[in-house]
Amino acid sequence: MAKHPFKEWVIAVRPWSFPASAMPIIVTLAFLFWTEAQINWLNGALTLVGMILFHIAGNTWSDYFDFKKKVDAEDTFGAKTLTTGMFQPEEIRKIAIVSLVLGVICGITLVALTGLPLLWIGLAGAACTLLYPAMKFNALGDLDILITFAFLPTIGTSYAVTGAIDWSVLLIALPIGLITDGILHCNNTRDMVTDKRAGITTMAMKLGPASAAKLYAFEMIFPFVWVALCSIAGILPLHTVIVFMTIPIALGCAKTLLNGYNDGPEMTADLDVRTANLQLLFSVLLSVAFIAARFI
Repeated sequence: MAKHPFKEWVIAVRPWSFPASAMPIIVTLAFLFWTEAQINWLNGALTLVGMILFHIAGNTWSDYFDFKKKVDAEDTFGAKTLTTGMFQPEEIRKIAIVSLVLGVICGITLVALTGLPLLWIGLAGAACTLLYPAMKFNALGDLDILITFAFLPTIGTSYAVTGAIDWSVLLIALPIGLITDGILHCNNTRDMVTDKRAGITTMAMKLGPASAAKLYAFEMIFPFVWVALCSIAGILPLHTVIVFMTIPIALGCAKTLLNGYNDGPEMTADLDVRTANLQLLFSVLLSVAFIAARFI
């Protein structure tokens, strides 16, 4: 593997995307703290590290196949690590494999510390990581993201830190997962022309521009409806309504795609970054709410 400056390694692994994988775990830990569960914080830290390693593997594995499939090219908004010649395809593939192996080692360690149920959750996560390119190319990428970045990490974290699966963590998996999926979905809506040229089919392409934009708007707004309903019903603490501080960002994101999907990809070029920022802020506030509810 050729020598690369640190800046290029950072670009290759995209640490700015890590909140998408880290925040579901952090919010789950805060949620379990609110429920007064007995938490093994060391296992929680190991779960977080493993999830980020799987995320790196997923990013680079997807970059490799997007480049091979010509989904990412010089005129697209996708990752530039390969289209600019910064890295060679085999280098990106090796990063993916090494990250996946290290993630599996973290998983095996956690299985040894906890029990076999975590093995099946981990294997499901690894399978989703490896199958993501194929699922993305066949309109199933959104489902893969929901499973990998919402349902599996919250369930897996609950087992890793308490020794039992707490299914109530799915209450927080859904809103966070929808916003996270919005990162992919707005990209796919923006890239429909170039994705069609590459011969792949995404969920956005199946729906068409108008319906794809409406689905994205739903992913931005429904998490707030969900949190409000759960807090009113007493399922979640009323403190969680603090997430409404981010609703102007969500409304702005939804409005951008609803009004701009026909105006060319440049109009929505930065929407994935704005959606990722929303996911981070929403998750941080949700975590703060659970911690505050434990004491107040």
